[in-house]
Amino acid sequence: MIELADSHCHIDFPDYEAEPAEIIQRAREFDVRYMLNISVCLEDFPQVLAVAEMDPQIRATVGVHPNYDGVEEPTAERLVELAQSSDQVVGLGETGLDFFRHKVEPAVQETRFRAHIEAGRQLGLPLIVHSRQAREETLALVKEASDAGVVGVMHCFAEDWETAKRAMDLGFYISFSGIVTFKNAPELREVARKMPRDRMLVETDSPYLAPEPNRGKTNQPGYVRYTAERIAEERGESLEELAAATTENFLRLFAIPQA
Repeated sequence: MIELADSHCHIDFPDYEAEPAEIIQRAREFDVRYMLNISVCLEDFPQVLAVAEMDPQIRATVGVHPNYDGVEEPTAERLVELAQSSDQVVGLGETGLDFFRHKVEPAVQETRFRAHIEAGRQLGLPLIVHSRQAREETLALVKEASDAGVVGVMHCFAEDWETAKRAMDLGFYISFSGIVTFKNAPELREVARKMPRDRMLVETDSPYLAPEPNRGKTNQPGYVRYTAERIAEERGESLEELAAATTENFLRLFAIPQA
């Protein structure tokens, strides 16, 4: 039996033609059992949580994306307050650093990241880390998190093997999105082949980054199956083996009981 976990999706975003309940049902048809609905700003947290409360196998996070401008700035106290408002909240983020055409100044992004780290230290919750064109700066803050006893996941990983090793050495997991299926991503597929089975996750980052054969379409949680299939093929494993490992890792990282 195949049971997949989409470790990073945005089911509440307005990009979908379908309603959340239909998106969730479609995911089930692709053997996706667990989904983590990710927060990008505090203003939208109520709807992020509302989606998670629709289904016992969906969880939520609370956090502020590094490149979201004009939103409430996160403090550790506020993040802790919101995270404690529901048992469905199992992580903090997405946080991180994004220096690609950034709307938010790097210093502000770093302050946001540290607020998430402190909230993670207080709550014992993992971080969901976004990084774009900020590898060294991100890894420096990931080390700060690790030193504080906080772990997490490098979401939508698109770096090289050396970066993956450095993040794993700090206690972080590596999550692969549909990018790994793209023709122009041979280096990322090499990373996927080398990954230890107990440290990898799969995700969609839907509604973005739909994997082949749906590239260019609106992504959805069910499409994580295509990403898992491609990684399994690259690793010479069956889909069942890859799904079992990545789902087990997801449940362990986010301390979710297996249903």
